[in-house]
Amino acid sequence: MQQLAICLSPGPSAGVDLLIKSVEVFSTTCSKFRTGSIEYVSGGKEITLNPEFEEGSKNWSGRGCKIDLHDSMLDGKILPLSGKFFASARERTASWHGIEQDITARVRRKLAYEMSATVRIFGNNVSDADVRATLCVQTSDHREEYIGIAKTQATDKDWALLRGKFLLNGFPSKVVIYMEGPPPGTDILLNSFTVQHAESRPPLRAAKVVEKVDFGANIMKNSNLCNGTNGWFPLGNCTLSTGIGSPYIFPPMARATLGPREPLSGRCIIVTNRTQTWMGPAQIITDKIELYRTYQVSAWVKIGSNAAGPQNVNVAVGVDSQWVNGGQVEINDEKWHEVGGSFRIETQPDKVMVYVQGPAAGIDLMVAGMHIFPVNRHARFRYLKEQTDKIRKRDVILKFSRSDSRSMQGISVEVRQIQNSFPFGSCVSRSNIDNEDFVKFFKKHFNWAVFGNELKWYWTESEQGKLNYKDADDLLNFCNSHNIKTRGHCIFWEVEDTVQSWVQALNENNLMAAVQNRLTSLLTRYKGKFRHYDVNNEMLHGSFFQDRLGKDIRTNMFKIANQLDPSTILFVNDYHIEDGCDGKSSPEKYIQQILDLQEQGAPVGGIGIQGHIDNPVGSIVCSALDKLAILGLPIWFTELDVSSSNEHVRADDLEVMLREAFAHPAVDGIMLWGFWELFMCRDNSHLVNAEGEINEAGKRYAALKQEWMSNAQGHIDEQGQFGFRGFPGTYELEILFNHSEKKNLKTFVVEKGESPLVLSIEL
Repeated sequence: MQQLAICLSPGPSAGVDLLIKSVEVFSTTCSKFRTGSIEYVSGGKEITLNPEFEEGSKNWSGRGCKIDLHDSMLDGKILPLSGKFFASARERTASWHGIEQDITARVRRKLAYEMSATVRIFGNNVSDADVRATLCVQTSDHREEYIGIAKTQATDKDWALLRGKFLLNGFPSKVVIYMEGPPPGTDILLNSFTVQHAESRPPLRAAKVVEKVDFGANIMKNSNLCNGTNGWFPLGNCTLSTGIGSPYIFPPMARATLGPREPLSGRCIIVTNRTQTWMGPAQIITDKIELYRTYQVSAWVKIGSNAAGPQNVNVAVGVDSQWVNGGQVEINDEKWHEVGGSFRIETQPDKVMVYVQGPAAGIDLMVAGMHIFPVNRHARFRYLKEQTDKIRKRDVILKFSRSDSRSMQGISVEVRQIQNSFPFGSCVSRSNIDNEDFVKFFKKHFNWAVFGNELKWYWTESEQGKLNYKDADDLLNFCNSHNIKTRGHCIFWEVEDTVQSWVQALNENNLMAAVQNRLTSLLTRYKGKFRHYDVNNEMLHGSFFQDRLGKDIRTNMFKIANQLDPSTILFVNDYHIEDGCDGKSSPEKYIQQILDLQEQGAPVGGIGIQGHIDNPVGSIVCSALDKLAILGLPIWFTELDVSSSNEHVRADDLEVMLREAFAHPAVDGIMLWGFWELFMCRDNSHLVNAEGEINEAGKRYAALKQEWMSNAQGHIDEQGQFGFRGFPGTYELEILFNHSEKKNLKTFVVEKGESPLVLSIEL
């Protein structure tokens, strides 16, 4: 028999009894590797039992279906990719039916796990379908949660790799992992399924700093077309020629970045004989591109007179076999339009080609003043800091008095801001608040919250008539207990794919009744609880309710919501407003939509910009904000996130967005769409790694929050006053009297305002 000694250290002093409630022993194996002086641990014990079916179907079961074991199928046409066997889930009568395993005893909360599986499909004349790995978690308080881990497009021709990560926040009573997804009647084939503790990978290094970057320099050849079409070539069998009559001034967004420039030439490329939408003028720019550098795109574009309706014109960047959007505009006239956007390349390409495309075949295309140039973000940061000081800070005069006649001159004072009142918030989900590490970061860095899914209609009423408000109630109670204000997201969602199936199946009369019931149920239950509501999400990108119930339904949603809860501010909310990459959702289209709603009597009280953005350029974001500001409504970034596999680049992108928003007078609040890895809408957008380590983006966020706190120190003057300029919020005042160590601590609040604030302080 082998003996094992376990030492608990450090322990209490000698003579003090030690009571042990329970001991857990976990057996793990791991490998280690070093980078620099840091040692990283990878791997761990295998969580799934019998992962390659070497012991038959032991430890596996069918979830609503039957499972069989095979060494081959179709007379040897289907063989295992690895090992000797694979399993099939057959007689599936629902999409969630599949192969499952209970892993409760082998997983721990707050640890990240990686899963990997090889899958394919078979039968029912289905050649390809989504296959998903899902976690069903039952909690100790009898809640049931489904966590999507990974999804892949599987086929009946070959094995596909399915990979993903997950983390358990709370204390689960049961954890089951399973495969699901294909239509009923289609078998899921599973060759292997492994789950291990996720590797701790070293972060990518900061991008190499290149000396003397020529910011603002155009990398396009012959953009003024003084040499005809030299440097350009036609993509496809279209024809390029040059003409005159294009604008001489730089497009506004480029001018905002570059400042005063020489006029453009007035020449343009004319593209004729276009037989495909992708045909247009092109250049190869491979040797001009620097990795991790953000490039702004700018051009004037125009379409021919034979267009039958609105046409999208797009600056595309072809990176090897991938396509990157460099800017897009929708055109419905014969005028010149600005197209602007940005891009960044993060892996070394073999070929980079930029081209202009988009109008339907047969429509001529004209392009002028094409510029692509690296952006100097830090130069703009200096300007934004000055703007922030002007619009966010307020002059404060502390006027001191005392009961006796002794002089106050020379008494030392120190002012420290302990809370900035500007709304900085984040998305939070029900399971997140079971993780005390998540809660600690959330409470420290945010004063507003929005729920990820728990208030959406498909969550609160996934089946008709069966209402579930428990998760929303739990989140609201959590926020109230920590004095965190909340936004309501969302009452309705106009995009059809987000509407639950039972709602889609309703006829017109029943759908109208369901809409009314949803409004009454939600806004009556939570009357006065949510400061904002996104009424009908993404109306620029969807029209489910409008198509079925008529144009007036959008206005009526706002009107009824206002009647049911007059205290809340009602928002529109949409995406790609601020980045120039979506012709459907330009600022101009958003403005027109809001004006149309208001003209019909909709009480629109706020403008929501979601802010899911890549490689942001400050002047493009600011241009959108300036345009929207003419409506005089408060603007909120409601779902802000930025994405990059390099956390240093992610931090830079986040700083661009936060500085632009905080420096703009029309912006009244900033909500992040999460911050914790594995609980984000987009990959590589987190501020905190899955197991609680704050990454470079999180550190940058914290540093900016600290920068936006005001501190001052000095002495009371001969008039009995001490003045400073600071951000609105709560302050702590420390007074140190002359010739004494005696201190006096007081707190005071600076409200938002433009005129100097005078506060009386009694010593």
